[in-house]
Amino acid sequence: MLKSYKKYNLLIFTFLLFVITLFLFFQDFKNSSRVLTFAMLDVGQGDALFIESPTGTQVLFDAGPPRKIMSQLARVMSLFDRTIDAIVITNPDQDHIGGFPDILKVYKVGGVFEPGTFNDSKIYQNLEQEIKDKKIPKILAKRGMRLHIGSGAVIDILFPDRDVSLWDSNDGSIVAKLTYGNTSIMLTGDSTSVTEKIILAENSKAKLKSTILKVGHHGSRTSTSASFAQAAAPVYALISDGKDNNYGHPHKDTLDTLTQFDAKVFRTDLLGAIIMKSDGQNEEFSFSK
Repeated sequence: MLKSYKKYNLLIFTFLLFVITLFLFFQDFKNSSRVLTFAMLDVGQGDALFIESPTGTQVLFDAGPPRKIMSQLARVMSLFDRTIDAIVITNPDQDHIGGFPDILKVYKVGGVFEPGTFNDSKIYQNLEQEIKDKKIPKILAKRGMRLHIGSGAVIDILFPDRDVSLWDSNDGSIVAKLTYGNTSIMLTGDSTSVTEKIILAENSKAKLKSTILKVGHHGSRTSTSASFAQAAAPVYALISDGKDNNYGHPHKDTLDTLTQFDAKVFRTDLLGAIIMKSDGQNEEFSFSK
């Protein structure tokens, strides 16, 4: 009698597991429409940006500080998905790379883009060794590179335009622009006004104009100069910053600059993860604490 009872319970459990699996697969199928997904994940005082093209190509710009990224990725990636096509290290500081060791433990990564700057921290050295051990291809990001990620969505590298190996890590940050139809996003890493000045000299305002500006260096006053904000002319400005952080980010000067150019500001410390979906014509935002 007891054996029959246990067998009956096992059958029920197996059936329920099957139903749950079918439901999750259905949810994945239902949510996979031909839209671009861009998410500024809430990793506290750091940067982690997730991109999924309309054809499913996934790119992760930075991974925030340690022990933050995995729970955030669960908001935008399927439970069954264990691959990321590329990761981009915009600079080698801990608040940008601290989550990558966790990523490499769980996900198969197709390639790594780096700026060419270095850091003598243990976490950076260990990450580089892990990338080498896993034989993940490394690409030095350079101005003029264009990454086609599907359905006409592209990522253009705007900086570095030179050898930045001896530069300060923030000045040498990778700067890129993501474009899908009429939607464009300026991805600035921790780039400073020094970097912005170079980019302004090398690109027309038409090329820099963006629907969304990922505000440089968590809203620090060392970034987002008035001239750069004017050229980008964003409708939305997104800031990744930790609640009550010790740096005072975002600085009032930066917020005033963004207000001057009529940008609508969204901040992770106030809203949590910021998720944007675009069909190439219109943008829809949602927020997740």
